[in-house]
Amino acid sequence: MNTVRIKSYAKVNLTLEITGRESGYHLLDSLVASVDIFDLIVLKKRKDKLSSVRMHGLGSESISPENNNALKAAELFSQTFGTFGADITVYKNIPMGAGLGGSSADASGVLKGMAKLYGITDETALGALADRLGSDTKYMLRGGFARMQGRGDKLTPLSCDGQLHFFMIFPPSSVATAACYGEYDREPVRAGEEKATEKAIAALLEKDVNGVGRYLTNDLFAPAARLNTDVQKALEEASAFSPLGVVMTGSGSCVLALFETRELCEWAKSRYRGKFRTAVCKTIVPTEQKTWKNPFALSSEEIAETERN
Repeated sequence: MNTVRIKSYAKVNLTLEITGRESGYHLLDSLVASVDIFDLIVLKKRKDKLSSVRMHGLGSESISPENNNALKAAELFSQTFGTFGADITVYKNIPMGAGLGGSSADASGVLKGMAKLYGITDETALGALADRLGSDTKYMLRGGFARMQGRGDKLTPLSCDGQLHFFMIFPPSSVATAACYGEYDREPVRAGEEKATEKAIAALLEKDVNGVGRYLTNDLFAPAARLNTDVQKALEEASAFSPLGVVMTGSGSCVLALFETRELCEWAKSRYRGKFRTAVCKTIVPTEQKTWKNPFALSSEEIAETERN
């Protein structure tokens, strides 16, 4: 096996409650899910221990090597398992700075791809590496519905065969995660009712979409909105379509409006008259990735697939 191609999916926070602090880190309780927006990652074996990463799309070309989590993941993998490296190409389709975990998706995708290239099957060791690369990275190795607690390292997968559908609004400017948490510390306010995550999970498992909408919440919304007024505007614009619920994901700036069907999401998108970028997405459970012997990059069909999503 010389080449592996990985679809690494974005995540959304349906709830995000800050439950405390420990060793300088904020502790979370969050219901997360994978959605059908993905970065496509192509990895080719090298004959030495070096790795390289090329980024394509959405301005990702400007990411410096020292700040590129995909490259960090490849180098950490080779150092840990004693393997050769890889030449990696990342085709970005997950908006950056939106709270969709794009950087963590790339890191987890590289870990999964390197594991396939070099026959590593130790999931516990991969999870330990993921923990070193970011709070969402371990979750993204598997994806799907899950409860994320602590610093993001305590994961409880949730078995749910239903789908949720969202109309998404993307303000053009992002919210710096560290600044958002700092603003929360300056004026901490709980966004929703107590134990919103537990209640949202119960509704999800009962396939009560209205209940899920009722408990959508994010304790970081207020500080994000104070730092970036576009976040507040996006939430107001999404709310105008009377969805089942509206929530900001992560530390922003993307806002999700939950509707009962994809058709209603498409209806909202067609009638949106604001100036921000929009999209429609659904939750998914990522499946096993294919491996390829072809050493070349993407076909035109695969490139078109990333653009459609």
